[in-house]
Amino acid sequence: MKIDLADRVALVTGATSELGRGMARTLASCGARVAIHYHQSADKAAALQRELPGSCVVQADVTRQADVERMRDNVVRQLGSPDIIVNNAVIQYTWTKVLEQNPDDYRSQFESCVLHNVLMAQAFVPAMIARKWGRVIGINTECAMQNWQNQSAYVSGKRGMDGVLRVLAKEVGEHGITVNQVAPGWTVSENRPESDAAEWYRKQVPLRRRGKDQEIANVVAFLASDLASFITGAYIPVCGGNVMPAI
Repeated sequence: MKIDLADRVALVTGATSELGRGMARTLASCGARVAIHYHQSADKAAALQRELPGSCVVQADVTRQADVERMRDNVVRQLGSPDIIVNNAVIQYTWTKVLEQNPDDYRSQFESCVLHNVLMAQAFVPAMIARKWGRVIGINTECAMQNWQNQSAYVSGKRGMDGVLRVLAKEVGEHGITVNQVAPGWTVSENRPESDAAEWYRKQVPLRRRGKDQEIANVVAFLASDLASFITGAYIPVCGGNVMPAI
């Protein structure tokens, strides 16, 4: 059994991030033509494009409707209309307690988690409906289930994102479109290696280790493929069992 994305076009937002690069590379290795989105990291986007034959680079602020629509038009012009969108971009900020967190951080998380997914759906899903095939994949987090101290802005954004995508899954399923979420744990990537400082985290994970960026990308590729044609509305933790959704 093989994941075959030949003749598919995939767009990854935040493709220059640690996890985003792995997703873009893996989708390309499965045969997809990949649109590499970036906001400010033009050099990283250009370097990734050189790795991935047939890819293109697009810039946008995914919290702004005009930018997302311009990005859509650029991708369509260069690669064709995306069959697969991976909503991975998120605004980074400093975590602290609810009583100390700047209200602007809650706004940034709403915009980059909730509004980002809404704007991407409005821009790209109509063409999927017309084709009767599409994949919407949102990158969530194990934090959405943990609700640890200092996570409030991030968790509020990601839990809002969860609600939007679950509703979307019900609204577009009749058109052959699946909508799912991948929820990584604290992941090791090429520029964020394993360290002894993470021992406290590894001890609480049932598999006793941190995940690797490739393991996140593998699940994204699976959900993007026909192998996952009857999975929709799912929130799938990829965190070694650190969180376990219950029935």
